[in-house]
Amino acid sequence: MDRFWRWRRPATVREVVDDLNLHRDIAYTTVTTVTGILFHKGHLTRTREGRIWLYRAAATREAYAAALMEDGLGAGEDRPAVLARFVENLGADELGALRAALDEAERRTEA
Repeated sequence: MDRFWRWRRPATVREVVDDLNLHRDIAYTTVTTVTGILFHKGHLTRTREGRIWLYRAAATREAYAAALMEDGLGAGEDRPAVLARFVENLGADELGALRAALDEAERRTEA
């Protein structure tokens, strides 16, 4: 996923394999399998160009992370308690960003 998010463009399995192989050896079939799994889970979209599939991230890295956070909130029986514990671990900058996001969300619901 990191390659698709960083490149911000469609890419083939071959491009991903070639880039990964600059850092460590990985088999083409392994990347094909993982790419297929990510596609079937909805994390990647694909379009056909001739005989080749071009894959693209279905959502931004931020949207994906937010979905993971949502899943984490649902893992506890008491969502507000889980959220409170999460907020306890935020730093000052993150708390400021959270306050700004809450203000924006409140403005949208009032409109």
